[in-house]
Amino acid sequence: MSKIKRQQKLLDIIKQHEVETQEELIVILNNCGYNVTQATVSRDINELKLIKVNGTQKKYRYAQVTQSKQIDNVKFLNLFKAAVTSIVPAQNLVVVKTLISNGAPVGATVDSLNYKEIVGCVAGDDTLLIVTHNAQEAEVVASRLHELL
Repeated sequence: MSKIKRQQKLLDIIKQHEVETQEELIVILNNCGYNVTQATVSRDINELKLIKVNGTQKKYRYAQVTQSKQIDNVKFLNLFKAAVTSIVPAQNLVVVKTLISNGAPVGATVDSLNYKEIVGCVAGDDTLLIVTHNAQEAEVVASRLHELL
């Protein structure tokens, strides 16, 4: 079976099921007739730019960051609202504190907003650091993010 079909099936699986580990993906794909190894699934995860986000039934699940970084906007904005605990501008930076294990998903959400003022973001476990060109832009970004809450 082709790589494109396998990767499309993988995307269908993570949309329909909360899949937490590569081992789960291997079992499901093998049950669907795709003979895959851990190395193949790992490469597919990287090529498809899958990330782990908080699950509802499991602790984490795989989700896709699409080419335009628009990740199911409603769900990610809801995650943003639920996970962010504070937003503080500091010079040309904005420090966003989150619940534990939510730095990366909140960062993906902020990246998907495509604010022109944002130079880049660095996500940790419970913190997102947003870099802007200057202090005024940091204030603008912080204000916009507060509006999302």
